Amino acid sequence: MAGEISDEEAAWRDLVARLAAPTVIEGTAPWPTREELPAPAAPPGEPAPDPARRTTGQPGADAQASPPQPPSADPIPGVIPAPPQARLVRPANPAPLPSDDESHYIPPPPPPLPRLDPLSKGAWLALFGGPAYLLLAVILSWTIPGWAAFCAVGAFVGGFATLVIKLGDGPPRDSGPDDGAVV
Repeated sequence: MAGEISDEEAAWRDLVARLAAPTVIEGTAPWPTREELPAPAAPPGEPAPDPARRTTGQPGADAQASPPQPPSADPIPGVIPAPPQARLVRPANPAPLPSDDESHYIPPPPPPLPRLDPLSKGAWLALFGGPAYLLLAVILSWTIPGWAAFCAVGAFVGGFATLVIKLGDGPPRDSGPDDGAVV
């Protein structure tokens, strides 16, 4: 079993050997006859092209190639082309601008912002004020005493904790007895 080579192993070695070998192209690649396009119809007064003379794309084949033919009227053999359809192109007419203000929707003024209690205001100030002080001190190259840096970090943490605790788990104070649909 150790000296025997399986069919799969032999096929694999053959494949690797063919990939490593230099590729030699001899002649032209075979062209299936089912993929041959019919010769284009010659315009009146010109001889029909010779179907045996076809451009192969190989160097030196240009001498045998026939001159380029204009596209035929039947681009897809066997398919009857549809008659050209008329296309109407109208210039764009911008919508007339309304002359009166009655046709415009004017939204009502927005409601005033809710009033915050002093504790919430202080929490927001601490949340943004502590990092703002440290950022400003770094940008302006101020020397920050240890206690000031500690207070700035503590203000940030305290403001965040206060706002999270104030969120609460209950419904908002302004919600009525109807909580919507209950499933």
